Amino acid sequence: MEFSQFRVQAVMEITQRPELVFVRGEGSWLEDHAGKRYLDFVQGWAVNALGHNPEPIRAALHQQVDRLINPSPAFYNEPSIALADRLTDASCFDKVFFANSGAEANEGAIKLARRYGQIHRNGAYKIITFTNAFHGRTLATMSASGKPGWDTLFAPQVDGFPKATYNDIASVEALIDDQTIAVMLEPVQGEAGVVPATDEFLQQLRELTRKHGLLLIVDEVQTGMGRTGKMFAYQHAGIEPDIMTLGKGIGGGVPLSALLAREEVSCFRPGDQGGTYNGNPLMTAVGVAVFDTLAAPGFLENVVKLGELLAQRSLAFSAKWGMQGERGRGLLRALVLDREDGGQIVEAARDLAPVGLLVNSPRPNLLRFMPALNVTPEEIDIQFELLDQAFRQVRGA
Repeated sequence: MEFSQFRVQAVMEITQRPELVFVRGEGSWLEDHAGKRYLDFVQGWAVNALGHNPEPIRAALHQQVDRLINPSPAFYNEPSIALADRLTDASCFDKVFFANSGAEANEGAIKLARRYGQIHRNGAYKIITFTNAFHGRTLATMSASGKPGWDTLFAPQVDGFPKATYNDIASVEALIDDQTIAVMLEPVQGEAGVVPATDEFLQQLRELTRKHGLLLIVDEVQTGMGRTGKMFAYQHAGIEPDIMTLGKGIGGGVPLSALLAREEVSCFRPGDQGGTYNGNPLMTAVGVAVFDTLAAPGFLENVVKLGELLAQRSLAFSAKWGMQGERGRGLLRALVLDREDGGQIVEAARDLAPVGLLVNSPRPNLLRFMPALNVTPEEIDIQFELLDQAFRQVRGA
């Protein structure tokens, strides 16, 4: 089928899309309208934790669609209870609110922290966030983000998000005043170029927030659900935050996210929070299937091994091309380029024939890798073979 046969003019242009339409996928592979195959190391920006069309998700959808889709969040339903139990048992949190996107979960975290400030801190509302952070695309989450240019994009911003410097505890302490209620951060800043918070910094943040009676919020929309080799990235530092948000991998490809909080922080009153589709059984049944797959014996240990392999291959590739190395945690990694041609390499890799490669360049001097958590060692090797071809096209032999 020719691309011209698709009436793409009806689709709102929110990004520059190439002239291809994906029609099917399996595991780490996608196929477009013309039958060309692509090795996918983006996976919907770390959404497809188990790859494309995995059997556990297909089975969960088929079973649940025959039983119940959405009775309304005004009532309990069995899959949402089952998933909430699993998440709280696996973490330091006691309560779960389900939503549909990471931004919505982060918006809920902001609201919960401000409600806590109204009740316990004389109306304190400020949440310290970080330069280059990314928390979503609602007005509040864009204001909480530190992405360059976002402060004027839909001005005026929502007030109350002073920006500290990532991995710099002194910069955080300098911003605390009597209107501060929380500190919010990503354990790994993904859009900033896969920059991990050090374990020491997270431990210092936990100590500092407790000293001042503040909440610690971890945005694990990208890092949660096994992406870093543990179920949740905060667990690497051995700390216990007060609030956590999940998205992307929790649904394995379907719209699902979650806001988790400790019992003493869960202070929403009836009517404070809600959503028509939130916690519906169709999506939370998928969440149960994803969680159970990740929690199966040996799965996360294999993610650690695959992350180490990806790091090793990245370092070898970097050395071959005389570049700046790599960084990341688990299967969320970035190759640091020696020039700002990331966008060109992404396009060249995608356009390779007969097989293309999908990678992401969040910054002009970076390539980000977010493969399925069950990617194979052979597919990691294929990725670098294809990437080498793309580099040759862009930079020459």
